[in-house]
Amino acid sequence: MATGIWVIAEQKDGKLKKVSLEMLSKAREMAGGEQVTALLLGSGVEGLAAGMGPYGADKVLVFDAPVLKEYTTDAYTKVIVDAVKEGGPAILLGPATATGKDLLPRVAARLNTGLASDCVNLRMEGGKLLATRPIYAGKCIVDASVPDALPQMASVRPNVLAVGDADASKKAEVVKKDANVTDADLKAILKEIVRGASETVDLTEASIIVAGGRAMKEKSNFKILWDLAQVLGPGTTVGASRAAVDSGYAEHSMQVGQTGKVVNPNLYIACGISGAIQHLAGMRTSKVIVAINKDPEAPIFQKADYGIVGDLFKVVPLLTEEIRKLKAQD
Repeated sequence: MATGIWVIAEQKDGKLKKVSLEMLSKAREMAGGEQVTALLLGSGVEGLAAGMGPYGADKVLVFDAPVLKEYTTDAYTKVIVDAVKEGGPAILLGPATATGKDLLPRVAARLNTGLASDCVNLRMEGGKLLATRPIYAGKCIVDASVPDALPQMASVRPNVLAVGDADASKKAEVVKKDANVTDADLKAILKEIVRGASETVDLTEASIIVAGGRAMKEKSNFKILWDLAQVLGPGTTVGASRAAVDSGYAEHSMQVGQTGKVVNPNLYIACGISGAIQHLAGMRTSKVIVAINKDPEAPIFQKADYGIVGDLFKVVPLLTEEIRKLKAQD
């Protein structure tokens, strides 16, 4: 009989992603008396397992092998599917990150079950998982379920669930498992990862985002946004609207929106962004939105918690300087 909630924990460069702790906290809240199990895949990651106990994991299944050092679809899918078939969880959760969006549909297909994707909340009702997710580019919110298949699967959007308080007294049982992956299981071999020259916080992981639109006028002007991001501190990065990316002012990796990345930071500062539906679909769930635009009728002001009507090339440097002064007083 299928029981318990399993969470696929995501790590990168030996660090757990915050969304992993968010999912564990929610799983602990929903589990009642059932067991919460985390799946941890990678190479040299065993040391991360102990850190999941205080956030809700009763057990951590660790698959530590060289073949899992970097994420590959074939290897990770094989390991997770084999583990689920052996363990039989009732619910399987994973992150709606770039990796999760590639991995989880394949896992669901192999397990012949459904997947509620990109969810913003989860709850149990009558023993079934109800997953709240946006549809129509975020214009509507619906509850989805996978009632007739096990495990019930859902992917969770980063930064939408709260990380519960850590209980230092709670320890997880750590179980080392073999990753039974052979060359025959791999349709593609990862030879090399070429990282960008500048390593910045990923948009989906950022707690603060400063974003620029077409009003930035040219690529070099994004420097004032990076200056603001720097004074705002760790966890801050710079994003861009589709118009800015299409105009060549920013890289596509910086694009926020329906055809870019969906973000959920604690603070989103929109500079010279009008607030087109496509862009709002990617950032409307930000906890606090600040808009800077010289057009008082810009649609972005309807969604903003705080608005500044003015020239961004004057407002942003002033904002940067004032924040710098405040930090100097600490």
